[in-house]
Amino acid sequence: MKTIKSLLLFAFIGLTFVACSDDDNAPEQINEEETITTMTVSLVAPGGGTTITLQSQDLDGDGPNAPVVTVSGNLAANTSYSGSVVFLDETDSPAEDITEEVEEEDDEHQVFYIPTGNITDITYDDVDGDGNPLGLAFTLETGDAGNATLAVTLVHEPKKPNDGTLADAGGETDFTETFQITIE
Repeated sequence: MKTIKSLLLFAFIGLTFVACSDDDNAPEQINEEETITTMTVSLVAPGGGTTITLQSQDLDGDGPNAPVVTVSGNLAANTSYSGSVVFLDETDSPAEDITEEVEEEDDEHQVFYIPTGNITDITYDDVDGDGNPLGLAFTLETGDAGNATLAVTLVHEPKKPNDGTLADAGGETDFTETFQITIE
């Protein structure tokens, strides 16, 4: 009789542990990395002057073809440009505007601008919900006539706040391109 009671007790305890298992926790949702085929940077001169467009388009993604990189014109020396950037997935028709997702998930993204040469300064004109730089809107300052490069990199899940460099950002690069620019 003691054996039967012991077996019933162990069965009850076993069922209690099974019934109280932690199966109610849903698995964490994974945010898939977005496909970006095209990045377009628009630089507008003061007073609504000529817009200079920097574009990198890689319609085959990691395929064999290199991206098509274009710069629509030269920048003026000693000028302040209002800048904006747009990211598209042109594998869909119509193209999906990934910029909207970057705006919605602003705490998980940051656009980094790394200038060299005669680009003297870049400042962020927008912030995420926590007050950290986002980079979809910015101001670019040119110096004297000469050459420059502008590297533009979208980072997913960067450390925020950071010191504004890719080395301190961490995260994963969603898209990057370096543009060769002439300042006249």
